[in-house]
Amino acid sequence: MSNIYQLIASKIPQMSKSQAKVAKYILENPNLVPFFTVGKLAEKTGVSEATIVRFANFLGYSGYPELQQYMQHSVQKQLTTVERLQMSHHVYEHEKGVYDIFQDDIHNIKSTMEQLDLDAFKQAVDSILKANRIYIVANRSATSLGIFLHYYLQIILNNVHILKSMETEVEKTYDLNEKDVVIGISFSRYTNSTIKMLSYGKKKGATTIAITDNLLSPLVPNADIVLTASSQMPTFIDSFVAPLSLINALITFIGKEKINDIQMKLETLEDIWDHFGIFYKEEL
Repeated sequence: MSNIYQLIASKIPQMSKSQAKVAKYILENPNLVPFFTVGKLAEKTGVSEATIVRFANFLGYSGYPELQQYMQHSVQKQLTTVERLQMSHHVYEHEKGVYDIFQDDIHNIKSTMEQLDLDAFKQAVDSILKANRIYIVANRSATSLGIFLHYYLQIILNNVHILKSMETEVEKTYDLNEKDVVIGISFSRYTNSTIKMLSYGKKKGATTIAITDNLLSPLVPNADIVLTASSQMPTFIDSFVAPLSLINALITFIGKEKINDIQMKLETLEDIWDHFGIFYKEEL
């Protein structure tokens, strides 16, 4: 199937009985296992979570998250939306599956926290604060993340742009330069337009920031700064709970640095909102 599964198969003769049990289950369910938490895989195979970790170590990985990352990368390149929908039917097959979805999102946030590159996060905040202009590129389902980031950044900073369509808005980048920042947001299955825009930004000398799912993402080679957030969910939709949490943190820390400017701006905006009756007020 792919190198990761070939590796697992080739190592079976050297495995303990419990490790071989895990290996065979993975090879029999290659489209499901990459989206299992370590606890869920342990439950399905009847072994301990420690055994799953040792299994990953035996294969040469730092732990289950790294092994999982490679398995996901292999599977997500192959699965269509229809196939992911069929997969969710098997994973969340009973009524209590709704709680499994919450648990998977909790796991995504925990995984994102554990793997956060704090230095990269600080670099991203600093680069955005210093930028002359900021361009946000997010397409298809990731558009929701781009709109959210743009909405709050444009309150805090000036010259923040979101490029929703390369066909109609690429001209906005005609004078893109090293004083600017390009933020590309994309998760598997990655959009070509986001990859191309990040590549163009790097070519023009702008600081490029990728917000994506892992270091195997095609956005990474064109990114000066990489922020990863887990989005694994065995269903046809992308789980953006953890990516949104990461973006929340990014906005919050940028806001902390611009607190005086924001306070003055928000006071003015409150007057404007009040004048136009933007928000509902209960009549007394």
